[in-house]
Amino acid sequence: MALPISPPVKPILATSVSGVPERADLVFEPKWDGFRCLVFADGDEVLLQSRNGRDLARYFPEVVEAVRAAGMVPAVLDGELVVDRGARLDWDALTERVHPAASRVRKLAAETPARFVGFDLLARDDEGLLEQPFTARRDALLEVVPEGADRVHVTPATSDVSVARKWFHLFEGAGLDGLIAKPVGSTYTPGKRTLLKIKHERTADCVVGGLRWHINTEPGTAVGSLLLGLHDERGVLHFVGVVGAFPAATRRRLATELSPLMDGGERDHPWLGEQARDGRRLPGAVSRWRTTEQEWVPLRRERVVEVAYDHTEGGHPARFRHTTQFVRWRPDRDPASCGYDQLEEPASYDLDAVLHGDVRPRST
Repeated sequence: MALPISPPVKPILATSVSGVPERADLVFEPKWDGFRCLVFADGDEVLLQSRNGRDLARYFPEVVEAVRAAGMVPAVLDGELVVDRGARLDWDALTERVHPAASRVRKLAAETPARFVGFDLLARDDEGLLEQPFTARRDALLEVVPEGADRVHVTPATSDVSVARKWFHLFEGAGLDGLIAKPVGSTYTPGKRTLLKIKHERTADCVVGGLRWHINTEPGTAVGSLLLGLHDERGVLHFVGVVGAFPAATRRRLATELSPLMDGGERDHPWLGEQARDGRRLPGAVSRWRTTEQEWVPLRRERVVEVAYDHTEGGHPARFRHTTQFVRWRPDRDPASCGYDQLEEPASYDLDAVLHGDVRPRST
């Protein structure tokens, strides 16, 4: 490739902040919930680089073809690979695309094709743009990606804080993950956290259904994470995620505090035995990412914990997208009352409109 920048390139990163900043020097964009991807395009030569430097082209051949078909000038773009189904982003369908079998890759490329959403430009023709201010790179990106290109898009952007706040609350209906804020005059700094990310954060009261011991200690001496459950409308308890990241002293205290709940923990546990065969979500199950079951300790379902979460995934029943954060114990809550009805239902937004820069609610 005759490009001024060669792979691998570490992408620019972001630091989390709370709330939408009230600053006039920022440009706000949707935070896409996908795989970070740098596109190196020079005619028929197209390389898709992941955040950690891996080549993603073999997993997303339809994106390679879409970039070629767009007929762009030689360029290096930064963006996100996403898969959408049912008018919203689908993280599960995206993760399934990374498969070792070529036949499976071809099948999924046809059934759940991905899109590339560009949000920065690192080079154009023989000109490197890393030292250019973001606004100049954004203008160049809009020139490089042809309007109406199939499955290759440029993310919407706004410098209006009031619009950004509206986007933050409404975009989640299309499966987006918050906002990214970029200083208008900032250069592209590979591997450095010079951007800001504003993510959704909510709380839910969950049943503590089990625990895992900390991997660096003797079993029984320190808790690694607590396994969380929520009841669906039928009263079935589903595994929805974990809460961890406790200080060392707290891990040891929890091991002592929760040990009485191990007595009888296996009895009628909804995640064990015959009960666990009705399609409910389970902890530690074999998956395409794990070939053996992950060990955990069942507990009597008597404790309720309030956790903070940013995003859910997986449709119904859902689960927490990331590890949650401990907020407080809820001794006042009956475990049977901890249900999915606590999880907020985001506003319904038109993903196709977002992809094409025409932000509007989905018509009913």
